[in-house]
Amino acid sequence: MRPVRVLGAAIVTAAVTLAAGCGGDGETKSSDGGAQTVTVQAGNGAVAVPAHPKRIVSLSPTHTETLFAIGAGSQVVAVDSLSDYPAGAPRTQLSAFKPNAEAVVKYRPDLVVLSNDMDGIVKALEKVKVPVLLEPAAAKLDDAYDEITDLGLATGHAAEAEKVTDGMRADIQKTVAASTKGKGLTYYHELDNQLHTVTSQTFAGQVYGLFGLRNVADAADKASGGYPQLSREYLVKKDPDLIFLADTKCCGQNAAALAKRPGFNDLKAVKDGGVVPLDDDLASRWGPRLPQFVKAIGDAVQKTR
Repeated sequence: MRPVRVLGAAIVTAAVTLAAGCGGDGETKSSDGGAQTVTVQAGNGAVAVPAHPKRIVSLSPTHTETLFAIGAGSQVVAVDSLSDYPAGAPRTQLSAFKPNAEAVVKYRPDLVVLSNDMDGIVKALEKVKVPVLLEPAAAKLDDAYDEITDLGLATGHAAEAEKVTDGMRADIQKTVAASTKGKGLTYYHELDNQLHTVTSQTFAGQVYGLFGLRNVADAADKASGGYPQLSREYLVKKDPDLIFLADTKCCGQNAAALAKRPGFNDLKAVKDGGVVPLDDDLASRWGPRLPQFVKAIGDAVQKTR
């Protein structure tokens, strides 16, 4: 992920530079007359990757979505076990949580993309000369756009990546502009039925902040890094206007299940239809389907009584 964000006209400039083979970050070069490479500034530093990698392995569901969205899907030979979108992605038993370098190398990758350096996988792959791009979980919207730009540059799809990010920005801005009732409303975003949640400082929290929503969990976060676990009593006392359930798949939660919890049937969100079931994946990934998560929030805001 670039330390300096590359947006707008700068992206176009980078794409032109790449095509021309000129100097600068992201340039295409060949020092020994062999295959050309592209340098990408990722979370693990400046990484030289083949200018047009043909055997990409993705160990991140978000980055798998991005690779297919920018037109690099045909270059992807394997994805991790949790990469369930799009349906045509070459899903394998590779683990993103306990990655095994030997298992990855069996796919003969010329580029590996991941979002977590679990168990030293980056160094293990670099040791056997496999180019690795570490693009960590986005902390803010610009991070999400930047990582898509990085993958576009790395795969030879810079123009397509720019089109994707431009479309995401436009869709998100349109949704936010049309959702005028959010300012001042309170909300709770549920990660699981043990009441783990997010605060405003997280990526998801910042997305909610686009609508002017106030997070009831902010005051409860003492040392949880933005992911506190609330008590039932705390949540009942805060009585949020909206409750977003990001545990519909993992934990089978919905409005009916929520209402059966002790004390929850009297919550304003439960009584007024303010319980919003989300797709767990859309709510936890920061890739090209982010506008769908934003729209789910916007629709709920506009339906608030």
